[in-house]
Amino acid sequence: MRIEQPLPRRSAPLSQQRRSEAEPPLVIIVDDDASVREALAELILSVGFQPVCFASTRELLEADVLDSLGCLILDIRMPGASGLDLQQHLAQNGNPKPIIFLTGHGDIPMTVQAMKAGAVDFLTKPVRDQTLLDAVFAGIATDAARRAEAAIVKRNIERLGTLTPREREVLHQVARGRLNKQIAFDLGISEVTVKLHRGNVMRKMEAASIGELIRAWETLPAPMREAGTTKTLA
Repeated sequence: MRIEQPLPRRSAPLSQQRRSEAEPPLVIIVDDDASVREALAELILSVGFQPVCFASTRELLEADVLDSLGCLILDIRMPGASGLDLQQHLAQNGNPKPIIFLTGHGDIPMTVQAMKAGAVDFLTKPVRDQTLLDAVFAGIATDAARRAEAAIVKRNIERLGTLTPREREVLHQVARGRLNKQIAFDLGISEVTVKLHRGNVMRKMEAASIGELIRAWETLPAPMREAGTTKTLA
């Protein structure tokens, strides 16, 4: 693969996300051709990202690199499991790592399958360096956004865990749009008590307004929101 001098194209949001990370994004390259791995690694290094290379999907799965911020560049056809097999494996295991397919053996059905399964792009060899870098920047930005969203969900789940069962009941009712007097009637308590519980909920969930509280509620996984108000949530 011929290495061209890449154009300096980086989005401001991605630059801000990178500054918040202790380490540079990791670009995971999986290709059974050593010369391709070397060329891709040099290209990734030229824009300040960290490449890590594997000759097969098995080697990748035996390593501990998938939790890092970054994306994957995968060949389709390799010894053992294919790139499409790896994409399916990651999806089934709840790892939505952004994937860029780069192959010399692609066809329309493969492209459709990969893109429907969430691939960032499906590129064929030889590819312009800037085209590949554009896909890499998009993949890293996608991963950064997903990680930020996951952090918000985790934070709100932890805050939810500090609520008492009664406070969770009140939160559930508030999220349904019920008024204090309606909540009081439904729960068989006074309206003053409802206001007290709602104040505690606002404080513990660190919400400055009802709108902010409802937005935090909506970030919670659906099973938690649908489980009712009497179950203790982990």
